Amino acid sequence: MTYAGDVQPEEAYAALAADEDAVLVDVRTTAEWNYVGLPELSALGKRVLCLEWQRFPDGALNGDFVEQLQDAGVPDGAPIYFLCRSGVRSVAAAEAATAAGLGPAYNVLDGFEGPHDEFGHRTVAGWKVAGLPWRQG
Repeated sequence: MTYAGDVQPEEAYAALAADEDAVLVDVRTTAEWNYVGLPELSALGKRVLCLEWQRFPDGALNGDFVEQLQDAGVPDGAPIYFLCRSGVRSVAAAEAATAAGLGPAYNVLDGFEGPHDEFGHRTVAGWKVAGLPWRQG
């Protein structure tokens, strides 16, 4: 593994609550943030850092991702929790952050919406299914 590890959504939320320096970075696209929703961290006195890993609408990798992450003012050594839709793009983001010397960087398993159920709906796992705070874009 080339990053600090994988955590369940509930573990990420607890870590964000326990460590004032810990940051949640949502690496989904602008369309996903606006139409699907965002984690809500205001009860923790925090906000989600939204940085696209892949650009919308063409899906091209965001070549400026690490620079944007560095420019966001994340404190040195702060734990960074990366979240995407299902926990795939967030692994790549955690790997990139680690390679750049940021973090420790963690992947939030199952992401915001998680995998599909047998009916093709995202109702199995993830931030929303765990009942963690979120809001519609």
